[in-house]
Amino acid sequence: MVFTVVYDANVLYPSALRDLLVRVAQSGLVHARWTVAILDETFRNLKANRPDLDGSKLDRTRKLMCDAIPDCLVTNYEPLEQVFAGSPDAGDTHVMAAALKAQAQVIVTKNLKHFPAELLEPWGMEAKHPDDFLMDQFHLDAVELHIAVRNMSETFRNPPLDVNDVLKRLEDEGLPQISAALRR
Repeated sequence: MVFTVVYDANVLYPSALRDLLVRVAQSGLVHARWTVAILDETFRNLKANRPDLDGSKLDRTRKLMCDAIPDCLVTNYEPLEQVFAGSPDAGDTHVMAAALKAQAQVIVTKNLKHFPAELLEPWGMEAKHPDDFLMDQFHLDAVELHIAVRNMSETFRNPPLDVNDVLKRLEDEGLPQISAALRR
């Protein structure tokens, strides 16, 4: 049975990580979910921090992400935000509420301290760093992860990238475990 995950904005911000997470969901290993608010945060920050990136291309990326994953958008989660009023970061209650609404088992985030176990465990959820999450997927189906990274490398034309280049990008984006595992 495929389990449901919610991707936080900070894991959708880095391009190689975003690409790999979407491909993991496309492979059928997980059912990835996010909200309009999560996407707004991701792409607002990309546009603000990376003025060198074409805004229309970022808008296209956002649309392609939603098109790539059926039923990815969680809606009507806002009333559940009050359940997580004790969160260390009020700005992340919407992510937990969306995960609860989606009946997700995992929130994939780099900000683990914003998602304490005592708030998530009663609802059958946990927060995982993307490197740990991807290692879990690797242990479930290493072949799918290898295929995803190979397919990522094949999309780069100018300049072309090979698998090792993609793994280096993932490592540079804070994913040393999965990068090392996929090199073996």
